[in-house]
Amino acid sequence: MTNPADAAEPRSRYWLVPVLRAVPAAVVALIITFSANHAAGLGLVLFATFAVVDGLILELVAAGRVPTRRDALNNRVQGAIEIVLAIVAVLLIGAGVAGFKWVAVVFGLVVGGLELANGLASRRDGPFARDWQTIGGLGILLAIVVALTPTGYRKALGGIEHVQGTLDASVIVVGFLGAYLALTAVFHIIAGLSHKWGTAATQPSSPNGAPPA
Repeated sequence: MTNPADAAEPRSRYWLVPVLRAVPAAVVALIITFSANHAAGLGLVLFATFAVVDGLILELVAAGRVPTRRDALNNRVQGAIEIVLAIVAVLLIGAGVAGFKWVAVVFGLVVGGLELANGLASRRDGPFARDWQTIGGLGILLAIVVALTPTGYRKALGGIEHVQGTLDASVIVVGFLGAYLALTAVFHIIAGLSHKWGTAATQPSSPNGAPPA
């Protein structure tokens, strides 16, 4: 277990990283939530926007604020993969649901898997292990639910409420991306502020339990 006093300095350096990562996730999640257009092409554009910003944050900010070289390398690799996937997403705009699913699944399994693995590797002495495990786990969950969505799914709405429209695979998988980003944004904000407010080292006490003079 990490001593709270020992973790104070790395937490004070790192807290800005999750807060910054929450911004692109929250913005894209809000756009998806309030947009009537859940086409796969738009989903790929929104994913690319999120991925390139998140990747740059990992490359330019996070890698210089994590405690170990292993953590820094992991952040740089994650960031590079996200930027590459952002480029691929733009190139696949015309590929429809299949293209979106491919990008989302690779992102969830590879980037989420790297973050989860780094969290597990640092679980004994890393102050951010739980954060990375949670975000990595959410990424893998995104990959699973997107992969399990049938590409050709399509169902006309209606029923007793007479709702007009069609629920198809594009609406579902882009909606999954929005839900994933909303969850990660909220978690990043909570984690970042927790690290910021928890950076004060515990005051040492004298052997008899009284506070130092």
